[in-house]
Amino acid sequence: MPTLIIDTVSKRYERNRWALREFSLRMEAGVLGLVGPNGAGKTTLLKMLATLLRPAEGHIIWNGQDILRHPETVRRVLGYVPQDFGVYPQISARVLLHYLGELKGLRGAQLRRRVEAVLEMVGLSADAERRLKTFSGGMVRRLGIAQALLNEPRLLVLDEPTVGLDPAERVRFRELLPSLSGERTVIFSTHIIGDIEATATHLALLNHGRLSWTGTPEALLADAAEALWTLIVPQAEFERMRARYRVSSAIPRGGSIETRILAAHQPHPQALPATPTLEEAYLLFQEGIGQAVGTEPFPSSKPV
Repeated sequence: MPTLIIDTVSKRYERNRWALREFSLRMEAGVLGLVGPNGAGKTTLLKMLATLLRPAEGHIIWNGQDILRHPETVRRVLGYVPQDFGVYPQISARVLLHYLGELKGLRGAQLRRRVEAVLEMVGLSADAERRLKTFSGGMVRRLGIAQALLNEPRLLVLDEPTVGLDPAERVRFRELLPSLSGERTVIFSTHIIGDIEATATHLALLNHGRLSWTGTPEALLADAAEALWTLIVPQAEFERMRARYRVSSAIPRGGSIETRILAAHQPHPQALPATPTLEEAYLLFQEGIGQAVGTEPFPSSKPV
């Protein structure tokens, strides 16, 4: 079983600007969704896992080896999809994958088998001979995943893989990702909670470079219970409540507003408890309203 340990990792870009502060997490096989707003430190962390950045402090251990001292130990088993995956527009998907496969050390029949296998995995076999300049944004993202799978990685890292995708392509990605896990450790970053809900077995919430919560989606929902309320109020009263509380939704109902409010205590005498969605549970923790506790990120694993 692959094991990745991130131990009190910090990264500072400027004297007083920390991208990550004392980030610690232990991960095993499964799909981890790394969630946080823009600037939370997600890309910085993923670049460290891909050995493209060195932390200012801390250690990253892959199967007992410190990847800062021995980066080749993780590079041999790494698949990485950056947020901006560039392609050569005049060549085909198959040609690009053969080229990248050779850079990963694949040769001959093994390379040919892996290229065809990953094209099939991401649903691009029928388009393999098309020039990449004719590919949609979603097809390019799928090609990025295909190249990351060429060496059958044990650690798969994807940075904002659904950015810029239309709804149909996002659904296709959600269907693809669970099939890639198996005995792999899959880590993908996003700020789109719908992607997490459909694909991730575990979550790690980041805010201002710090890990604020880890656990399963179900545990996040449980920790956020009793902090969401629903009620119908006149427009004028709704405006007053919106000034005091975080509103997750507001639907006009004639001359009134049906609203859902994030609050630790009952915000209005007529407010009724409601069951939060995963997006609302995430907002509760971002606002500091939910319980400040998390659960173990993976079975038999504990944060370091």
